[in-house]
Amino acid sequence: MAEKLIFLLGGGRSGKSSLAQDMAVEKGGKVLFVATAEVLDAEMAVRIEKHRKARPEQWRTLELSSEVGKRLRGHFADSEVIILDCLTLLVSNVLTRYEGRDAAISRYDERASEIERRLEEEVSNLIDCIDEYKGTFIVVSNEVGLGLVPESELGRLYRDCLGRANQCMARHADEVLFLVSGIPIRIKG
Repeated sequence: MAEKLIFLLGGGRSGKSSLAQDMAVEKGGKVLFVATAEVLDAEMAVRIEKHRKARPEQWRTLELSSEVGKRLRGHFADSEVIILDCLTLLVSNVLTRYEGRDAAISRYDERASEIERRLEEEVSNLIDCIDEYKGTFIVVSNEVGLGLVPESELGRLYRDCLGRANQCMARHADEVLFLVSGIPIRIKG
């Protein structure tokens, strides 16, 4: 199992990514940053570039938008800290890929069940990967279940899937911090 799994949770712009980076710097050593964002439009390209520039130059970056657990295993060498930023986008990536490809499943309950199964597999593989890692592993995610119920079917499915993924990660984590306005609140550990 990872020396320590730290799970950082909070709303958008709550300071999760900054705290993850500060923790990695404080820990010292070689850092591998795993980015799950994909460039889907110009605005996202600008965001990704800002995030790249905010990271120390000596950190290695690996961009993985899906199958993170499977694909990350070969990149453990020479890293003492791994940051995965973020579980939120990983869930979104899996959900939107499935939504776009398999429109043949027309009934909501069948489609939702298949999406949930694929996401459970993604999170399970990620947790297995974390268990094989020997350093500190920091996972960042958004809490999207504190607001209004989303208006769309896809929005509700996303909220539910991310909520389940967050629960899985929090159960497995040694330490869970919830960020509010840049202030971390210890939930576990």
